[in-house]
Amino acid sequence: MKKRKVNLRDLKTTEHSNGHNHDHAGNTSIIKTYLPAIFSFIMLMIGIALDYFETYSFFDGWIRIIWYIVAYIPVGFPVIKEGWKSIIKGDFFTEFFLMGIATIGAFSIGEYPEGVAVMLFYAVGELFQGAAVKRAKGNIKALLDLRPDQALVYRNNSFIAVSPEEVKIGEKIQVRVGEKVPLDGELISEKGFFNTAALTGESKPYSLKKGKSVFAGSINLAGVIEIEATKEFKDSSIARILNLVQNATARKSKTELFIRKFARIYTPIVVYLAIGLTLLPYFFVDDYVFRDWLYRALIFLVISCPCALVISIPLGYFGGLGAASRNGILFKGASFLDSMTKINTVVMDKTGTVTKGVFKIQDLVTDQIFTKVEFMKYLIAIEEQSTHPIAKAILEYKTEGEGFKATDVSEIAGKGLKGIVNGKTILVGNKALLISNQINVSTEIDNIVESIVLVAIDGKFAGYVTVADELKDDAHQAIKEIRAAGITKIIMLSGDKDSITQKVAKQLGIDWAKGGLLPEDKLEEVEKLKKLPGTKVAFIGDGINDAPVLAVSDIGIAMGGLGSDVAIETADVIIQTDQPSKIAKAIKIGKSTRSIVWQNIALAFGVKVIVLALGAGGLATMWEAVFADVGVALLAILNAVRLQRMNWD
Repeated sequence: MKKRKVNLRDLKTTEHSNGHNHDHAGNTSIIKTYLPAIFSFIMLMIGIALDYFETYSFFDGWIRIIWYIVAYIPVGFPVIKEGWKSIIKGDFFTEFFLMGIATIGAFSIGEYPEGVAVMLFYAVGELFQGAAVKRAKGNIKALLDLRPDQALVYRNNSFIAVSPEEVKIGEKIQVRVGEKVPLDGELISEKGFFNTAALTGESKPYSLKKGKSVFAGSINLAGVIEIEATKEFKDSSIARILNLVQNATARKSKTELFIRKFARIYTPIVVYLAIGLTLLPYFFVDDYVFRDWLYRALIFLVISCPCALVISIPLGYFGGLGAASRNGILFKGASFLDSMTKINTVVMDKTGTVTKGVFKIQDLVTDQIFTKVEFMKYLIAIEEQSTHPIAKAILEYKTEGEGFKATDVSEIAGKGLKGIVNGKTILVGNKALLISNQINVSTEIDNIVESIVLVAIDGKFAGYVTVADELKDDAHQAIKEIRAAGITKIIMLSGDKDSITQKVAKQLGIDWAKGGLLPEDKLEEVEKLKKLPGTKVAFIGDGINDAPVLAVSDIGIAMGGLGSDVAIETADVIIQTDQPSKIAKAIKIGKSTRSIVWQNIALAFGVKVIVLALGAGGLATMWEAVFADVGVALLAILNAVRLQRMNWD
């Protein structure tokens, strides 16, 4: 049977290869959708009642046959029609073919109520399946609701409404309160307040300042703002995520692919077995009755329908993908949900993964000559002339008052800066800068692992500041939860200097760490790990410098997927919120999905094998067959839907 495909533009469930459609949305009302099944059910119940009481002599012969045919047509005709379409296409052994010949066969031997019941329960199962799939798509529909309908773009001295696809890079867009941001862009207004819950899974609104990046699909919460488009709509965050989710449902897991291939082999086998069960006993049984053995064969066919497997397993994976997306985790396919369950070694980058990737002053030490405020004013005056990331961190330090202006600032390559502030000569840089100017520096600074900025004023050592990256708020929690999820080894590989890497690794309780690595060095280390017997490696990085390692790992996990094109393209899993604690949640979701899928496989096979044996031996009726087929399918669907209700916190 053909895979189910999600079309994100109209959110319709397309048909199997035989054309059967399980989506009952759109203009069709709920009553109209369920009306055929309701009508058939009422007709069947009345027919059974008339059969049971046997006081109504008119309910016999052709009247009884026509009654059950009328009950059968509303639910049976669509199935037979789809089965015929499949046969024309050369696809004989479908669930529709099985249901069709089984129920028509039941009619041919006079088992009219059972024939109607089999088809009715099958139709009800299909309706339940449609409802389950629809429910599983809830989070994707939430993403679809974020698709902006229009953009107010500034053209010809006024803002006009156009389709987001028509906006060009560099054009100015206006977004009013409560509206969705139509394209990725840079905030032109002084500040903005945004809700990004559906994009990142985080309910906390974000406040952004002028010049910061704003993502398509975010909702403007306060004031009219203006944004300059930095990407076309097709390359925007929301468009890429929608495309990613669409592709994810098409990338099947090995289990899912195996079951589909198995069903294609299994179905014709049971059809031939049913034929054999009807005819072969003639040669071996003394009191052979064709009708009895045909009835057993029909039961055999109904039981053998692989609906429970072919329906519930994709639905289970779809539920896992949806649950992950709702939690701010995007898997690029069901196959990666499976792969995540096999990971036993997690390798992570430092900067941007467990740290915020933003430098901040950690410590400030001065001699007794200058106060900390005066010291920082001298330092800031010089650093205002630099564009180095450390300089930016120093400039974030707030001081009051003015009057400290630097002149004659020059850069000494590899050492730092020199300039004049209020008539005083200021040196700002590393130890080599001060030593080259014959300034004594305390040896205690040699034990500091963080980046350090030394300051000398008028030829004397005045103090220093240490600048370091901060750990993310959930970094400790992430490591603890990753271990709890069954990961036996956690490793950190970083391009930052080894002393800082070792300090961060020690703080977090990471098993082994190595710093000072180039991207190719990280790649080499991961390839070494992969060669170890039984080792399955997940690498977590920012998706830019770490792209080669993300690609070669068993599972590549990118942090900050919304802001990184490379992360979207290279990684297998995207953590949209930049929270490393979501890694453990991704592992748990993968394990829960796999568990439910295997529960469904065991349930379907177990019940079918038992009832098949009973049916072949004449100990099971068509009613048991209905349970073995439709009942098990419904149970499997309900089990798969549980993923939508699970909580992995």
